[in-house]
Amino acid sequence: MRTLVAIPVYNEQRYLAGVLEAVRRYAGDILVIDDGSTDGTAAILQDTPGLAVITHAENRGYGQSLIHAFQYANRHRFDWVITVDCDEQHEPAQIPEFVAAAAVDDADVISGSRYLISHPDDDDAPPERRRINMTINGLLEQILRLRVTDSFCGFKAHRVAAMARLDLDEPGYAFPLQFWVQCIRAGLRVREIPVRRIYLDQSRAFGGTLDDAAARLQHYLSVFVRELQREPILPNCASVLVRPCPLNA
Repeated sequence: MRTLVAIPVYNEQRYLAGVLEAVRRYAGDILVIDDGSTDGTAAILQDTPGLAVITHAENRGYGQSLIHAFQYANRHRFDWVITVDCDEQHEPAQIPEFVAAAAVDDADVISGSRYLISHPDDDDAPPERRRINMTINGLLEQILRLRVTDSFCGFKAHRVAAMARLDLDEPGYAFPLQFWVQCIRAGLRVREIPVRRIYLDQSRAFGGTLDDAAARLQHYLSVFVRELQREPILPNCASVLVRPCPLNA
């Protein structure tokens, strides 16, 4: 089973070197998508050997970085791609848990959840982010019958062949809304495993109008509705339910 770890990066020079060092302990194949960084990110990547790098000439969005990661993994014949954010919200030490779950489970998406179980050292999520997450979780269950406890966690393992069946084009932070609709439409199997809830910097911005929580939720909802209208979801697909991976049941 060939596994790629993909790290989307935008102006993360503060964390990048440390995250790369930590990921190297658990992964041999690493792809960094530099999404138009204007800080010292490019220099760090140039000085770090053994990486595959995709560079966007300008900032194209978090979702577009993931789309390019899936395309790269497919071209290079990886079986799974594990996405890890570069702001130290994800613990690279948990990468082997995703690999182990992928090896024994029949899932197409193994999604990290910061709320599936509580860890004693979990951080408190910023209240507005927690509210939006819970709102979207409820909407996914009501409309798609998709029971996820953390719809926005970026720490995931994706079966590459399954991602190739999707038609993803949402470039920004609303990417998960399109992603989940298309997963259910395609009948993909979704599982969750617990990950720690880490918020080292609770002041991080989304940019522009998305820094306002109400505007951000409205944007997410508009992308969700647009994707629902794109193509009908078959009844048999809508019955897909999430269960924890066997290793964490």
